Amino acid sequence: MSEEEPKVMAVEEPTVMAVEEPKGLDYIPEVILKKRKNRDELAFIRKKQLELGNFGKKKKKVADIKRPEDFVLEFRAKEVDLIRMKQRVKRPKSSPAPINSNLVFIIRIQGKNDMHPKTKKVLNSMQLRSTFTGVFAKATDGLFQKLLKVQPYVTYGYPSDKSVKDLIFKKGYTIIEGNPVPLTDNNIIEQALGEHGIFCIEDLVNEISRVGVHFREVMRFLGPLKLNKPEAGVLRGKKQVFSDGGDTGNREDKINDLIIKMN
Repeated sequence: MSEEEPKVMAVEEPTVMAVEEPKGLDYIPEVILKKRKNRDELAFIRKKQLELGNFGKKKKKVADIKRPEDFVLEFRAKEVDLIRMKQRVKRPKSSPAPINSNLVFIIRIQGKNDMHPKTKKVLNSMQLRSTFTGVFAKATDGLFQKLLKVQPYVTYGYPSDKSVKDLIFKKGYTIIEGNPVPLTDNNIIEQALGEHGIFCIEDLVNEISRVGVHFREVMRFLGPLKLNKPEAGVLRGKKQVFSDGGDTGNREDKINDLIIKMN
C-alpha cells in the first residue's frame, strides 16, 4: 500500500477590523466663546438682581415706576400750565412793568415735567434750558412779554455793576469746539470780539453793564451762567410772584441779593 500523503489543513488568517480614527472637535472661534461666556455671566447677574430686587448700585423703588395715572396727571399739569400762561399775558394788570434799567438778569429757578412744550420753548429761546442757570438780556417790552409767559419758572431783576463783574469773573465761559472754556485768558476774548473793540474781560464786563452796541455779539460769545443751588430757605418753591411773598417774577434791584447767594 502506498502511503497517503498528509493533508495540509488551510489555516484561516484572522480578519483585522478597521479601527476608526477619533473625530476631532469642531473648531469654535475664541470670539464666539467669549461672547457666550459674557452672555451667560450677564444672564446670571440679571437673575440675581431680579431675585434681590436690586438693579445695579441703585435700588429700584416702587415710587420710581410711573403708573398710568401719573402720565394723566402730568398731561393735565402741562395743559393747565398752557392755560395759565395765556391768562397771564391777557390780564390787564399783567402789562409789563416800567423799565428801570437797560439790563436784566434772568434766573431759571423751577420747571421740570409740569411744563407745557410751549413754555419750554420760550425758556430754551432765552438759553434757560436747566434750573439755576442765568443769562443777561436787554430790557425791552418784548422781553417782558416773554417773561410773563414763563413767570412761574423764572425770577429776574436789574443787576448792579458789581454783580455783573462778579458773575463774569467767577462764572463766565465760552464754548470752543463744543467744550466750555473759562475766561481766564484775554486772548480768547480778543480773538472772538477784538473786531468790536473788546480785548479783555474788563471790556466784556463794561459792554454788558452799559448794554453797549455790541451787546448781542457778547451774549452770543458767552454761555449761560451756571449758578450754585441756593441754601435751604432761600427759595421756598412758591410759584407766586416775589412781590406777593413768592419766589418768581420781578425782584428789581433785590436780584442782587439772590445773585450773591448763588454765585
